[in-house]
Amino acid sequence: MKILGIETSCDETAAAVVATTGDAAKPWAVRSNIIASQTAIHREWGGVVPELASRQHLRDICGVVDRALEAAECGWSDIDALAVTQGPGLVGALLVGVSYAKAAALSLAKPIVPVHHLAGHIESIWLEHGPIPLPAVVLVVSGGHTSLYEVPALGVYRLVGRTRDDAAGEAFDKVARLLGLGYPGGPVVDRRAKLGNDQAVALPRPRFTGPSRSKPHLEGMTEFSFSGLKSAAVRLLQQRQDAGPMTDEEVNDFCASFQRIVVETLVDRTFAAAAALGARSVGIAGGVSANSRLRADALTRGVAEGLPVFVPPLSLSTDNAAMIAAAGLRRLEGGAKSALNFNADPALPMP
Repeated sequence: MKILGIETSCDETAAAVVATTGDAAKPWAVRSNIIASQTAIHREWGGVVPELASRQHLRDICGVVDRALEAAECGWSDIDALAVTQGPGLVGALLVGVSYAKAAALSLAKPIVPVHHLAGHIESIWLEHGPIPLPAVVLVVSGGHTSLYEVPALGVYRLVGRTRDDAAGEAFDKVARLLGLGYPGGPVVDRRAKLGNDQAVALPRPRFTGPSRSKPHLEGMTEFSFSGLKSAAVRLLQQRQDAGPMTDEEVNDFCASFQRIVVETLVDRTFAAAAALGARSVGIAGGVSANSRLRADALTRGVAEGLPVFVPPLSLSTDNAAMIAAAGLRRLEGGAKSALNFNADPALPMP
């Protein structure tokens, strides 16, 4: 089976073809994965402008799909099903992908499955690594989401914790803007952090005393908060800038110290949840999973605790359509079918 995935939840217009292989060790193969990024468009605004994103999706969607089919060396007649991101995301952006996919499915008389964006990120781990030991705990961390899911069985995603305020990626972007490093902030903070001293700046780590809202018995260990850290960073930078422009060395040290706190928080809470839930493996997905320190620290922690850690490659970490196709295949394999009356949902809950 070949499935065409379409992703337009934010500022990436993406299409991909993923095929089943018949190999239990690696059941899915990426035939193509095309992404048209809008980073250059939104950089001058310091973040994603929803209306601009929607208009650019309209310009790009046809060409991106054509390139995905060409790269996969197949035509429309070779596609057996379609999968599209239904939500969450920017409603105007989502509508472009949903409308295109529904029109294609109707004209071809092919099945279509709507997909939750975070389910796509989770399934990117299986797309790359094949079956991993279950139950698993998966951290989905990006500019808009910082959530922990328990995966007790294939295609089952149980939310066990999330951020109470800001997402980790949002905090990276905010600090990068304050430092004048541009947008998107995560990659440049990561690069500058490699040149700095991660103990140079004293920043607070979040502390929770209340129970987890979704899993009371976990005593808050699965929840995150980055607003306090972000506020502390703002205060420190304002105080420092009163003394004049920061040197490159000071910027590097600040990036390194900030990144250390964020990564330690993410890793500690992920492994605490894995221990409490009896997980046999840990997964990390989403745009922030591309962070080099997060990858290295998680893998090191996994070795120390005897838990295998699975992270998708960089090509599947940020928003892409191959992960949406994989999540669609998972739903189809579970017997899911959808009529054409579904709509884009910017606040779509995880099924």
